Amino acid sequence: MSLEKELQQRSDNKCELCGSEENLSVYEVPNSPTDVADTSILICTTCNTQIEDPEKVEPNHWRCLNDSMWSTIPAVQVMAWRMLNRLKSEGWPQDLLDMMYLDEETAAWAKAGLAENTGKAIVHRDSNGVILEAGDSVVLIKDLKVKGSSMVAKQGTAVRRISLDHENEKYIEGKVDGQQIVIITDFVKKI
Repeated sequence: MSLEKELQQRSDNKCELCGSEENLSVYEVPNSPTDVADTSILICTTCNTQIEDPEKVEPNHWRCLNDSMWSTIPAVQVMAWRMLNRLKSEGWPQDLLDMMYLDEETAAWAKAGLAENTGKAIVHRDSNGVILEAGDSVVLIKDLKVKGSSMVAKQGTAVRRISLDHENEKYIEGKVDGQQIVIITDFVKKI
């Protein structure tokens, strides 16, 4: 049986990421540990275009990952994890990532592809030069006026489970008083 037929049978002739039944093709997940059907997925043209060209990504299209991230197929899990990571700045993907479970081997595969896509790694540092990572907790070191609102984030406020901006090393995101805000790293200290 050909690879395409095998994937069509496995996916019931639907895109394994969004469920579309039109314009399906085989997509080999980059950085695959082996060359078998388990490292390829069947996806639609829309998903393929947005995976290949980050400029064309439509975040709302990827809300479908809420379902496909639970797939038992490692290649589907890897692509769901990578796309959720790429979209973290939207806010909602971080919640899905927090729920998602990948075994060690699948997680290593997923992260290998992410490192390749980012090229030069952006390192976020707090006001003391300590490296920040997604999920860390920080405390504000001065009062910050939140643009676009009358809110002031007070000095000493703890911001838990931050997410990182993958395009700017000076920006992180977190919730303050229930509101998701962007914070400049020069004004925080890692807890």
